[in-house]
Amino acid sequence: MKKYKDKIDDFFKWVKGTELVELDDIDVSEDPVRPELTLGFRITNGRKIFGLKYNDEIEAIVCIALCPEVPFTVREMDYMSRVKDGKCAIAYTVWSRKRGAGREIIQKVLEFAKTQGVERVVTLSPLTPMATHFHIKNGAKQISINDTTQNFEYAL
Repeated sequence: MKKYKDKIDDFFKWVKGTELVELDDIDVSEDPVRPELTLGFRITNGRKIFGLKYNDEIEAIVCIALCPEVPFTVREMDYMSRVKDGKCAIAYTVWSRKRGAGREIIQKVLEFAKTQGVERVVTLSPLTPMATHFHIKNGAKQISINDTTQNFEYAL
């Protein structure tokens, strides 16, 4: 029982010690969802990269585009994110290096979005069972299934 309690205590210590940080450089080849998107694509035209930092290590990464409405393709997202004052934060890739870090970075993004005047947090996810399971398990609702992507919305 003590071993189980120690694991829970370590987990909560980890969660409380994480912070969302903006990144300007990542190794895009690590991205299991969209490794074809260049670093330049991810940090220009209303797009940002965030990391979940703990003890000077990045445990998870999410790439966000601010858009005026929900895109159904990466190309649409590219065009839409060039518009100023986008109120939809579109998470188009998320991955983690530590168990539980993907869920935690989504929670941190939701907290951050509330402070930035963002009205919606929606994903532009691949049509995979893994993406579907991840987002539904973490509280999102599927709002559309497109030709090559699907969108999930997180409540703010």
